[in-house]
Amino acid sequence: MDGGPRVPEQRRADSVTIAEPAALRFSVLGPVRAWRGEAPLSTGSPQQRALLAALLLREGRTATAAELIDALWGTEPPSQALAALRTYASRLRKVLDPGVLVSESGGYAVRGLREGALDLAAAQGLAAEAEKARSNGDLAHARRTLNRALALWDGEPLAGVPGPYAEGQRARLEEWRLVLLESRLDLDLEQGCHAEAVSELTALTAAHPLRERLRELLMLALYRSGRQAEALAVYADTRRLLADELGVDPRPGLRELQQRILQADPALAEPSAPVTEPSVVPVRPAQLPASVPDFTGRAAFVSELSDVLASASEAEGRVMAVSALAGIGGVGKTTLAVHVAHRARPAFPDGQLYVDLQGAGHRAAEPETVLGSFLRALGTADSAIPDSLEERAALYRSVLDGRRVLVLLDNAKDAAQVRPLLPGTEGCAALVTSRIRMVDLAGAHLVDLDVMSPDEALALFTKIVGVERVASEREAALDVVAACGFLPLAIRIAASRLAARRTWTVSVLAAKLADERRRLDELQAGDLAVKATFELGYGQLEPAQARAFRLLGLADGPDMSLAAAAAVLDLPPEQTEDLLESLVDTSLLESAAPGRYRFHDLVRLYARACAERDEQPPSEREAAMSRLLDFYLATTAQVYAIEQPRDRLIDDLEPTHYPGLRFVDGAAALDWLYTEAGPLLACVRQAAGTRRLRRAVDLLWAAKDLTESGASSYQYEMTARATCEATRAVGDKRAEGRARTVLSDVLLVSGRIEHAEDEARVAMELAGTAQDATAVSWVANNRGLICLHQGRFAEGKALFDQALIGLRAAGNRPFEATVLGNLSRAYLGMGDTAKAVEIAKRGLAAHSEIGRSVRLANSHFALGVALTQAGRPSEALDQFSEALSIFNNHRQRLWEGVTNFRIAQVHLAAHRPAQAAQHAELAVTLGCIGGDRMRGNVLTLLGQALGELGQVDRARACWHEALNLYEQSGAPEADTVRPLLASAG
Repeated sequence: MDGGPRVPEQRRADSVTIAEPAALRFSVLGPVRAWRGEAPLSTGSPQQRALLAALLLREGRTATAAELIDALWGTEPPSQALAALRTYASRLRKVLDPGVLVSESGGYAVRGLREGALDLAAAQGLAAEAEKARSNGDLAHARRTLNRALALWDGEPLAGVPGPYAEGQRARLEEWRLVLLESRLDLDLEQGCHAEAVSELTALTAAHPLRERLRELLMLALYRSGRQAEALAVYADTRRLLADELGVDPRPGLRELQQRILQADPALAEPSAPVTEPSVVPVRPAQLPASVPDFTGRAAFVSELSDVLASASEAEGRVMAVSALAGIGGVGKTTLAVHVAHRARPAFPDGQLYVDLQGAGHRAAEPETVLGSFLRALGTADSAIPDSLEERAALYRSVLDGRRVLVLLDNAKDAAQVRPLLPGTEGCAALVTSRIRMVDLAGAHLVDLDVMSPDEALALFTKIVGVERVASEREAALDVVAACGFLPLAIRIAASRLAARRTWTVSVLAAKLADERRRLDELQAGDLAVKATFELGYGQLEPAQARAFRLLGLADGPDMSLAAAAAVLDLPPEQTEDLLESLVDTSLLESAAPGRYRFHDLVRLYARACAERDEQPPSEREAAMSRLLDFYLATTAQVYAIEQPRDRLIDDLEPTHYPGLRFVDGAAALDWLYTEAGPLLACVRQAAGTRRLRRAVDLLWAAKDLTESGASSYQYEMTARATCEATRAVGDKRAEGRARTVLSDVLLVSGRIEHAEDEARVAMELAGTAQDATAVSWVANNRGLICLHQGRFAEGKALFDQALIGLRAAGNRPFEATVLGNLSRAYLGMGDTAKAVEIAKRGLAAHSEIGRSVRLANSHFALGVALTQAGRPSEALDQFSEALSIFNNHRQRLWEGVTNFRIAQVHLAAHRPAQAAQHAELAVTLGCIGGDRMRGNVLTLLGQALGELGQVDRARACWHEALNLYEQSGAPEADTVRPLLASAG
């Protein structure tokens, strides 16, 4: 909307609207430019652009001719300066819309621009919006808005514009940009993005070495990234630089931050705001049960529910508040509701009503019976209580009219049971607990109560058992509450059993609960039993629900997708979703996210016990798990085929009978793989020692991106080791050869070369015995890579040649091209650089024919390494840039890290330390293929770049960390770092 007066819309006689002219837009946060709509306009000579900039920056105010002459030429204007000024103004007026450039009082002004027409004004508006969002606590919106403001800069402000005025404004706008950038970086740290911020801050401090706020942010980002020594080194570098350059000490804020880092101030970890607790003033009367004296935790839920109840007790009394708590049996719904209700008593001075509706049992309370008891409690005589439900409900609402009463309806069966019991007037409130989510209870504030946090669970256990017993066996106590699945009822039972047995230690109880098959039996004390609580819910399920509950409980893993559940149940997705959502409503199953479901650990154990008892014939259990494994293997093979087009590995995997998913593109395929990592690897581990073992090994092999990307490296390695043990135990040489090939892959990625070599030798022998040509070629390549790491280049070449023979025989062109890249590195090691470049180019050409895949990135990377050693840095950077783009698209974080390290090497060799430091920081943040040894290489190079930038103390910190990593792994590179440390003093 423009800032001028509104003009009535003009229409022709036939009422056809005349199109408005395209709006003018201007930029000063970069080159001074103008557009009409999307069409660029000519802004003329540099002096003419200087005039336009001077007028735009005055934001509609008039500038006199003298002021503009001074702005364009300073103290020495040309003799015809005024005439030149008028000529520039005339030319600009012809280019711009009529009435935009106006003459006024012997000067000029730009008027009538629409809102946001000037990029600077847009940036100012966004900065103000970000500041408001930040003051309101919406840090995410503030951060996004600042990023939008910073994106409006397009290089140097007023680029190429002459004159003293432009020079001064250029400095002002650049300073403002840095202030905005510091604010955005501060928000990055406030929201936990400290690791990502380190790289950007490293580059910024190199570009602006005297800017203390950037140094302060870098120290904080390094500290929160676990790099305390480097954070302190930044302070030391800063203090020395300020003393040398300006003869001053760091400002107090920087000194204070150094002291807080030295003291490991816990407040530096992340900001927090105290939660204010509303005061409670005791009043009477009340029907509420007593609140448990050892109530623990649940602060967020207490605050949330208290706020809802407070909305009903405000003086204006505009609502009748209803909160419905849902959750699994034993999660503490009643305990929480009673606790919140007691806290809210002062707000409801006319009374508090309570009833156990017994909804989890077979004989739920009838609403008319409950209404009768409520009416009596409210002073209604028995003779005045009507017989029918409708009349009792009407009288109940009438009695409550004008009163402020809290009603706690505990253990409700469903919304139909609850509706007649709700007050109908403002000022009253109801709290409802139930095992089902009451989505059909109109206007209710729904709360899903989850298990306790580990800290809350340990605190509850400690309150019951006693501080002394827990303090001496803290680890065992953590094991106990974890075995209880952090379920309050289970924790209370376990703690009560221990408190009653003074001769038991916490470790004894932990050992009893460690046996999953006995755990539910152990969790009972007196009339409390976890299993009995679950039995109530299971007994109310329909047959189809009960079958789904039993079979889904068989699968390990953190959660399960709808598609995977459909495979387990052998049902269409739509029918499966209906069943799962109905189980969610009963709280026997949780909805982890849209389309994802999970069991509480103890509920899963109960579901498995039900499957063993009730699922007949027993072969149904094996069939369900077989379908699940087929689903994962078939789908993972699809992901592999998309990521590695035309690779023949998927042709050599075990056949499947249940279909998998299909994907429209690579992004969707990778989304699925990384989302399913936990359940997929759990499925592999669960198949160990069963007839499904071969398929499980092949699934692990096809999912190798999970380790190469760094997404699930630890879980993947543990799964690989489990499959190795299982295949060895059953004597399946083919499966064991593949499992050990996979494990050698994992060890290579993590830089444990000697262990990788051990596994690869065994894998080669097993694969040869089993005549598994695919595994032989694969492990030959792995052994060749191991030789490269150990400097045995001729032996590595021979192994790569062996792999190539097998791959050519199998027609596996993509993998052949990858091995050519590795062969190139062998030639580099043997000193034949020209041959290395030629071989790497052959590999790249082969991959280019196949298409843009992650292995194409490997070929670009290999050629970049060869070109670097051949003394062709510019060409090498081009190859690394291509590799980096593809690795990023395919989410290969560790390969991105290695590529950034190689780029940093090239920049450092070309004496560009700031760029080298920036890419080395990215490599540190992302991680690298090669584990700790490679991290040591990156830190060594980062230290060298920082040293050249004059940040000697921080460089020393990097070298110290690198030396520790080398010494721990026994890497020979330690001898390279010691002289660097010695030279740094």
